[in-house]
Amino acid sequence: MKPEHLQILRSPESKKSLQCKQPVFVDGRIRSGVLTDGEYSYPIIDYIPRFVPYDNYCSSFTLEWEKHPDILYGKYSNYSAYEERFHKETRWEGDLRGEVILEAGCGPGAFTRYALETGATVVSFDASRGVEKSHEMNGKNDNCCILQASIYEMPFPDNFFDRIFCFGVLQHTPDPRGSLRALVSKLKPGGQLACDIYSVPPSHHPYTGLLKTKYFLRRFTRGKEPNKLYRLISHYVGVMWPITRVMRRIPKYGIQINRKFLFDDYDTRLTNMDRKLHKEFARLDIFDMLSPAYDLPSTVEELGKWYQLAGLDSVEVHFGYNGIEGRGRKPIHHDGGGHQ
Repeated sequence: MKPEHLQILRSPESKKSLQCKQPVFVDGRIRSGVLTDGEYSYPIIDYIPRFVPYDNYCSSFTLEWEKHPDILYGKYSNYSAYEERFHKETRWEGDLRGEVILEAGCGPGAFTRYALETGATVVSFDASRGVEKSHEMNGKNDNCCILQASIYEMPFPDNFFDRIFCFGVLQHTPDPRGSLRALVSKLKPGGQLACDIYSVPPSHHPYTGLLKTKYFLRRFTRGKEPNKLYRLISHYVGVMWPITRVMRRIPKYGIQINRKFLFDDYDTRLTNMDRKLHKEFARLDIFDMLSPAYDLPSTVEELGKWYQLAGLDSVEVHFGYNGIEGRGRKPIHHDGGGHQ
């Protein structure tokens, strides 16, 4: 991290400013050291301040990003809608120089680069070790500060950020509404928030069969040791893959039958991806469905209510890229924490 980014950070416990003890500098950045408020201490490991245990309930996501970096980054597949999704979900201007953006749940940093392209200072955090991949990709940008932290104990001042975005995260936290409320507390009055969450699909939706299977199986798979579950899913995909290739040819019903076995129609879903990678994507896709400790979808009405109860105005909530997306603005005269 850059030394000047210390002014952004606060102790999650005491809310006090932090100082860095025993810093080790490399090329003007702090590679290691200890952040302390005099009572509580937090290590800096490999340039990243760590405010949560190294491994935690998000460890399954760390494994995904370690196993499938090319799929997730589109290095070989050319499957990358991250830039389009960032701009269309936030609807923010292209030039945000002078502002400070918070990215909550950055994972390996797929959206971070596009936030940085606005010229803003971007503070990105995640509870998982995906932050290490994000630092590899984005950490050399002087406007980027990356840390490992919890959305419930964010190490920042209240009412600080000009804008906050949180994509692909809320449904994987223990309390999505509480997570959104925590984000609002860090948003400056007049600031803008953009979030999304998995949706509860309407009746007769094309993915109804897949989701019924997913949530039934999650009764047995959530919380399982990620590496063991990944090996089991890899074996399952290996056995089922040739069968699904035959099944999808059945007119009208083949695709829906495959979805009941958790295999999507990748030929139409991933039109820009090399078909040779579809089997690998299936392993990632099914692991992503079954491994997270939490998977709590919402409805348009429910997410809209959360925004309003958090005290936001100019609220827009509708179906979008990742299920349901929402945007809102914190009023200039905000009551401080939203309604309970």
